[in-house]
Amino acid sequence: MRQFRRRKGPLTKISFLTVSSAAAILATAFAASAPVRAADDATIQKWIAEFQPSTLSKEDQKKELEWFAKAAEPFKGMEINVVSETITTHEYESQTLAKAFTELTGIKLKHDIIQEGDVVEKLQTQMQSGKNVYDGWINDSDLIGTHFRYGQTIVLSDYMTGEGKDVTDPMLDVNDFIGKSFTTAPDGKLYQLPDQQFANLYWFRYDWFTNPDYKAKFKAKYGYELGVPVNWSAYEDIAEFFTNDIKEINGVKVYGHMDYGKKDPSLGWRFTDAWLSMAGNGDKGIPNGLPVDEWGIRMEGCRPVGSSIERGGDTNGPAAVYSITKYLEWLKKYAPPQAQGMTFSEAGPVPAQGNIAQQMFWYTAFTADMVKPGIAVMNADGTPKWRMAPSPHGAYWKEGMKLGYQDAGSVTLLKSTPADRRKAAWLYLQFIISKTVSLKKSHVGLTFIRESDIWDKSFTERAPKLGGLIEFYRSPARVQWTPTGNNVPDYPKLAQLWWQNIGDASSGSKTPQQAMDALAAAQDSVMERLEKSGVQGACGPKLHKKESAEYWFAKAQKDGTIAPQRKLANEKPKGETIDYDTLIKSWPATPPKRASLQ
Repeated sequence: MRQFRRRKGPLTKISFLTVSSAAAILATAFAASAPVRAADDATIQKWIAEFQPSTLSKEDQKKELEWFAKAAEPFKGMEINVVSETITTHEYESQTLAKAFTELTGIKLKHDIIQEGDVVEKLQTQMQSGKNVYDGWINDSDLIGTHFRYGQTIVLSDYMTGEGKDVTDPMLDVNDFIGKSFTTAPDGKLYQLPDQQFANLYWFRYDWFTNPDYKAKFKAKYGYELGVPVNWSAYEDIAEFFTNDIKEINGVKVYGHMDYGKKDPSLGWRFTDAWLSMAGNGDKGIPNGLPVDEWGIRMEGCRPVGSSIERGGDTNGPAAVYSITKYLEWLKKYAPPQAQGMTFSEAGPVPAQGNIAQQMFWYTAFTADMVKPGIAVMNADGTPKWRMAPSPHGAYWKEGMKLGYQDAGSVTLLKSTPADRRKAAWLYLQFIISKTVSLKKSHVGLTFIRESDIWDKSFTERAPKLGGLIEFYRSPARVQWTPTGNNVPDYPKLAQLWWQNIGDASSGSKTPQQAMDALAAAQDSVMERLEKSGVQGACGPKLHKKESAEYWFAKAQKDGTIAPQRKLANEKPKGETIDYDTLIKSWPATPPKRASLQ
């Protein structure tokens, strides 16, 4: 979850991952007005027909929907308010699933879809005031560190076996959720459940990469095969090759890289969404590095103890500075000139225009727009000219580290919501992630949350037209793409520091080292204030005293950990690639016996 600009409606990443009009973004998506009535068999059968395909049989779908109708009887006639940010998945929920829920249960459901930053604003308002703003929330698991420290969020693993047992779906199957580890706090308890997920992957022109002439020229120049880059060295070589060797394809100037660089709030998620971890910042550990995570924040137990290298963090260490240096270098050398002045929303559509060879930082939430018939990157038969694949890693990266970001918008309940309203909201939130509806919802939004959906035969059939999305989510590589984790003690306060400080490097007013020094100091300052306030209790920040960088380099070596790493003598090892089709064939073709990959 990313929040910026408190006054005039925050500019957020997620609000651009949709083709909705501005009016639709700001408006309430659906306010149920159907008459309150019990769900009869005809109503149930109508909605079972809508929720096809499903991993459940129609008999089991009927059983689950009948359970929802019965469990909701004490709450008939209530009007419940739920909120989420704007992507296609949530639009389907607000427009279709909310209506279904009302007809099935008699609970009137109002599901608002608003800008993501506004969701955080309202969430903070309820947490700070104790006044009930919404009965149920869908907010990113990036806030897991915030939720468990402030103690105002319902612990779902306790709620489902305690107060909320009578309204917890016996067919929910929590272990089927692939992102369960994202929403589990250091106390081992579940605070949220994923409602949608999408990853940040590598995107490339498969048709160009398999062109025999291009392959021969690349091999002659670089001594290895043109293919999916395994490391940043290969990515850089490929960017150079298409930009300065190939130059034009069919009379059109082509570029080997695409990104954006305007000093703007949208620049923040460009980096908080795990760019440093891709370079090799932090320590080993899935879903987040320990003791140092991908933001460079060091943990001791459940306490953050610093992000600057002087406090044992890695936000301004050599790996982080290398990540910013490469970002700036590639943007200047290999991307279209206008990219340096673009925001996220302006840069997003560019690869679909047909003159970009590859992009390392690409969200799979763009998949639906990238497979539209007739666009420059689609074949006439409905298959894409492009593919997505695991991202390459930087020179500091070690096996066992996370390798990228995965967004996980997750259902959340707050303690300040009245108990009866919370129960009714919990019924709806379970409904929109239930097995009855989740496979159909996955086909609509392509944002998977369940192992059973990923491996369904309907996606085996659809996979050739989705450019590698299904293959990635079925692969063992998937576990290395994870959201922001427990190390970040107050996501809203810390996240806004990134675009302001890294933006100084992007604009040229500071060097990468200076920018990251300033960011690390700013993060430590926020955590110091949290420590002094004592508001986060035993798991709140407790900053280390400052030591020399050499002290921490030596300590990492002594302890057998990684971060912070000393500067490498060679930050560009030999490039390494892998053939895409070979990569796909190396992944398992059958599902695990049980959801265990995440």
